[in-house]
Parts: sequence; C-alpha cells; structure tokens
Amino acid sequence: MSGSLRRFAAITRLSQKQPFADLADPINRIHPFLKNRTKTQAREYVRFPNVVRKVREYEISSSLFSSSFSSSSSSSMASFGKLGFVGWYLGMVKSWPVLTKSVTSSAIYVAADLSSQTISKSSSEPYDLVRTSRMAGYGLLILGPSLHLWFNLMSKLFPKRDLISTLKKMAMGQLLYGPTMTVVFFSLNARLQGESGDEIISRLKRDLLPTMLNGIMYWPFCDFITFRFIPVHLQPLVSNSFSYLWTVYMTYMASLEKPVSILPAE
Repeated sequence: MSGSLRRFAAITRLSQKQPFADLADPINRIHPFLKNRTKTQAREYVRFPNVVRKVREYEISSSLFSSSFSSSSSSSMASFGKLGFVGWYLGMVKSWPVLTKSVTSSAIYVAADLSSQTISKSSSEPYDLVRTSRMAGYGLLILGPSLHLWFNLMSKLFPKRDLISTLKKMAMGQLLYGPTMTVVFFSLNARLQGESGDEIISRLKRDLLPTMLNGIMYWPFCDFITFRFIPVHLQPLVSNSFSYLWTVYMTYMASLEKPVSILPAE
C-alpha cells in the first residue's frame, strides 16, 4: 500500500512539471526533427535577402550589357569609350612613364606643326612632311624625356603644392628650363636644315629674345595651373596640352628663313 502511494505521488509531481516544459519548448515535445527543420528554414530565410540582392545585381548588369549594344545608347557608349581611354592612358603612364610622355609630346608637336602649316601656307602648297618629321622627332627624343625629368626634379626639390612652392617652380622654369629648351629647339632644328654654326648663332640672336618675351606672357599662367593643381605624374600631359598653341608659334618661328649673315667690311 505504501509503495502504491509513493508511485502515485511521483506520477503527480511529473504531471505538474511537464506542462511547463512543453510550453517552453513545444517543438521538442512533438519531435526533434521538427526543431532541426525549423532552424534550417530560419537559416534559409536569413540568406534569402542575399539571394534576392544577387539576382537583382545580375538583372541590372544584364540590362546594362544588353543596352550597351542598342542603337539608342550611342552617347553612353561614347562616354564609356572616353573613360576607357583615360584609364588606359593612366595605366600606360604608370607602367611606361617616359615612353608614354615622349609619344604624347611627339603627337602634340605633329598636330601643332600641321596646324601651323595650315595657317601659314596657301591652299595649293603641299604640307612639308620633312618639317613635321623633325618636330615629331624632337618631341619624341628630347622634349618628352626632358619634361619627365624636369617635373620629377621639381617635385623632389619642392614637394609641396602650396603657393610659395608653386612660385619657386615657376621661376625656375622661366629662368632655367624654358630658355634651355628654346635654345636646343632652335639650334637642333636649324642644324637639321643644314645651317652652319654661324647661321645658328645669327638665328638665336634674331629669334631667341622675342620668343622668350612672348613666352613670359603665356607660360606663367600655364605653369601655375600645372604645378599648383596637377599631380606630378600628369604634369607632362597637362604641360603638353598647354604647349599646343605655343608649339604652333614655335614651329612657325623655326620655319622662318635663315638670317642673312652680315659680312665684315674689307
């Protein structure tokens, strides 16, 4: 009798505790499989936004890809082409700095010389391609490498781009680099045309000072923008862009007839 009473009391205590456990975790009470299944669905629900985002990105990229080949997107393709060329050029400047800047200088000198000939010659006269070849060689072999070295030297001597450093760079350019390159340009071009040493000196006496005075009115503004606002690896490109108009003038001056030598009186 006492054993039956003990068993009845134990069953009563278990029946009083079990409902609270069932309420706390009803899924476990049904079957552990449902609990694992619910957790799997929860994890899938968490990953679902990522799947939607990837699908949307795929749809957007596919629509952009298909629209790039449509005739109605010619303007966007042109903009993409420009951005692609700029990116390619910057990559070339980083990988092959001297070669890229030299080819750029040569191309600008060719364009400037052809423009100068177009302005000065009559419509019936042919272009002087030998003269254009001289300008292309000068830009490729002399001006391009010298610009690369000069701007790198200025960035090392005056690494800052504040106003004082910019003015120092401008002064050194006007006093050192500009006159030196002008003398080299006139002398080399005259020598390639077959002029003698005396004739080259006479040309420099006639053309160097007017050229330098005109350069003082043009280059300080260009140098200020270049040194003040442009990174050093792009400064030769910007300087070459400014030099287009100047090169039109320089090629015109270089193409002038050689000065008449004044013979000493006997």
